[in-house]
Amino acid sequence: MITVFGSINMDLIATTQRLPKPGETVAGNGFSTAAGGKGANQALAARRAGRSVTMAGAVGHDGFSDEALALLKEAGTDLQSVKRADQPTGTAIILVGGDGENMIAVVPGANGTVTPRDAEQAVGAMSKGDVLMLQFEIPPASVERALVAARAKGVTTILNLAPLIADAGRLGRLADIVIANETEFELLAGQENMSAEDREAALRRLNAETGQTLIVTLGGDGVVAIRDGAISRAKGLKIEPVDTVGAGDTFCGYFAASLDEGLDFEPALRRAAVAGSLACLKPGAQPSIPSRDDVANKL
Repeated sequence: MITVFGSINMDLIATTQRLPKPGETVAGNGFSTAAGGKGANQALAARRAGRSVTMAGAVGHDGFSDEALALLKEAGTDLQSVKRADQPTGTAIILVGGDGENMIAVVPGANGTVTPRDAEQAVGAMSKGDVLMLQFEIPPASVERALVAARAKGVTTILNLAPLIADAGRLGRLADIVIANETEFELLAGQENMSAEDREAALRRLNAETGQTLIVTLGGDGVVAIRDGAISRAKGLKIEPVDTVGAGDTFCGYFAASLDEGLDFEPALRRAAVAGSLACLKPGAQPSIPSRDDVANKL
């Protein structure tokens, strides 16, 4: 069983030929809305991967709230731990350039009302051996409380160090498994401008210090990870990306699902990397998340 404790947003997406430079205005060529939020994206990915998933978080009472939950509900996600807050549903304003790269501004809204008490309730409903996934689009104190409570209960924790916050390095040490991109991992390791060799050395050092499983996503170059002192690598698919929004969340959700399913570590990394690649082939965060069969056909 997987519980995702995190954010639920509506994404407001504009497409442009290229991303603007600071202070520049560029013409857009499209606009759409899609359900998003790193927590909700990861929950939907784990659900589409075939696992039982509970989403814990908050939405508002506004017009975006039901739309933000629609795909999770359609997929059969347990939403009983999603509360209604006296704040607007969280939003993400996303610009997507012609090359598929993006710029994102997130307005927390109801996500900012998620409390340490909510964390205790979410973990309290879990059982030893369950998987808890978290990110940093809800208050850090709530993330910390969930991590501490989960460890005391024997729940396996996966922390995605995104979006990057000042306290990520400290909170990252509380999780069993950490997933980070290259920039986020540099903060965790306390070293900038890492080469591939630097990154591997840092993975070995941190794994020896903490015993944690550490996973670094590398975009088109796949993923590098360490578990129990052994370095693993996995590649995704060779693709021409349409939209990279949600690719990292898809990776996280599919990895959590694979862990919950009992897959070995390296096949779990490969499956998650393939899923992340497929998520780049369609626009939008949640609409682009592939099904279990879509991923299996590419393995």
